[in-house]
Amino acid sequence: MDQHIAEAIGRPDLIRLDDRLVCLRFETMKVVSALAAVRHLLDTGAVRRGDTLLDSSSGIYAYALALACHRYGMRCHIVGSTTVDHTLRTQLAVLGATLEQMPPCSDLKLDQKRRVARIHEILAAHPEYHWMRQYHDDIHYLGYRAIADRIRQETGDVTGLTVVGGVGSGASTGALARYLRGAAAGRADVELVGVQPYGSLTFGAEHVSDPEIIIAGIGSSILFGNVSHEMYDTLHWISFDAALAGSVDLLRRHAVFAGLSTGAGYLAARHERGRSPERTVLFIAADTGHRYVESVYARHREAARISDLVPQEVSDRSRLTLPWSRMCWNRAPAPDTGLSAARRAHS
Repeated sequence: MDQHIAEAIGRPDLIRLDDRLVCLRFETMKVVSALAAVRHLLDTGAVRRGDTLLDSSSGIYAYALALACHRYGMRCHIVGSTTVDHTLRTQLAVLGATLEQMPPCSDLKLDQKRRVARIHEILAAHPEYHWMRQYHDDIHYLGYRAIADRIRQETGDVTGLTVVGGVGSGASTGALARYLRGAAAGRADVELVGVQPYGSLTFGAEHVSDPEIIIAGIGSSILFGNVSHEMYDTLHWISFDAALAGSVDLLRRHAVFAGLSTGAGYLAARHERGRSPERTVLFIAADTGHRYVESVYARHREAARISDLVPQEVSDRSRLTLPWSRMCWNRAPAPDTGLSAARRAHS
């Protein structure tokens, strides 16, 4: 029996959509990483019950950290994106978390940079606060070990496993690949496919703009220190419109109601399955679709047919093209020295 609702929320469902396509579906994925990270900090004495934990979030991590703080008797302070909606604001308030929300801004890149700048201002005034650094500290990998074990048990003896998901801070896809590849009884043949929005700096697509929006949560306009670029075999860059089509098709075809990043992951996973029909392809559904009802699902009539969407194969990031590009990454290092330096600084 669970001791706290966060433990139930963090437990994903494994849903077989067909014989070679599996959805790892979370209600709120980052609860997994937040719970394990806070527990580790307490166990190692880095923080004590009653301390204040601080971080920046576009939404999902704010809720996850608030739940973890509620579970372990901590205080929680969030610098939130302009995208944090009324429902989440209300939940955070009732859970006892404090939220500083950025003023309205149509540029999510600017929003992200302003949040990080505010974090540094808060730490200067309150050095006793503990910054969780969800974007930099691979302590957030820890919670995915048990999930990797479950994937290995439930997918059984397959020819090969391909894991597909949004890169974001790197904690979910990178962690799953690390634990699946590193387990003593695991598979050597685990491929990792990352999904990014256009405009994201992490894998060098900041020069290509999406006319709609950058998909929050899976891309970045700042340097993330806990993305292990060398873990990734393939990258997909997917636009808002293509991800919308994927989200709508996933609900229509399989009744899975999930967020926009899941629609992008679903598109990439279907494509990878078609390229390697002998492999089992698992994609991550990080959250539900509730906060995307107006921006995505209300537009279902304008969604393209996914059969009409095919990625442009590119060999160089300078050739990235909307609405969907695919590139073999081949476990290469970060695309420039700035990213490499950021990873060293936060290791």
